[in-house]
Amino acid sequence: MLQQGMYFRTVREHSILLMSQRPNAPYPDRLSNDGQTLYYIGHDAYGVPNKAREDQPLMTPKGTLTQNGKFFQAAEAVRQGARELVRVYEKIQPGIWSFNGVFELRDAKMEFDRIRKVCVFELRLTDDSLNTENEARGQSTSPGRLIPTQVKLKVYKRDGGKCVRCGSTENLHFDHILPFSLGGSSTNPENIQLLCQSHNLSKSNRISY
Repeated sequence: MLQQGMYFRTVREHSILLMSQRPNAPYPDRLSNDGQTLYYIGHDAYGVPNKAREDQPLMTPKGTLTQNGKFFQAAEAVRQGARELVRVYEKIQPGIWSFNGVFELRDAKMEFDRIRKVCVFELRLTDDSLNTENEARGQSTSPGRLIPTQVKLKVYKRDGGKCVRCGSTENLHFDHILPFSLGGSSTNPENIQLLCQSHNLSKSNRISY
């Protein structure tokens, strides 16, 4: 149901960012080569003509913080020793979103992109879990290293968009067959499968059921 892309403290404990690396994505979000650092581009002003040519705002015309501004403020608090955790979801196909893990906000800055100033937020993947069900089980759904988008697309197509165990199409997770913690690859589609949330949680770090 989330659409805007940036949600600072949607719930008290954490924020949410929606990213995309698809060719037609509105913002050039990118990941480092090791899949551990996300460089997330802030959002344009709403209701402004030619907004793609205007500097991305930290304040609204009414003087309140935009989502960009809220994350900038949080980044300043991080520099002072605070910690800001963010759940990141990636759009891999129309209507299909993948949970990319829990990230820590590390920095925020304005960069000139040859046309205007844009907000660039730096986030680092962490093994922390913000899912209360997972915390109760002492688990984390963070993959440790992100599964590349193209691998996810291949796996989703191969597995028919459903859990390989029960056929469910709800709450799907991309699971490492050989866990990443045991040396399993995040880049080989043969080591990735689709599991529903229930089967993913029950599998934990086991190689098989």
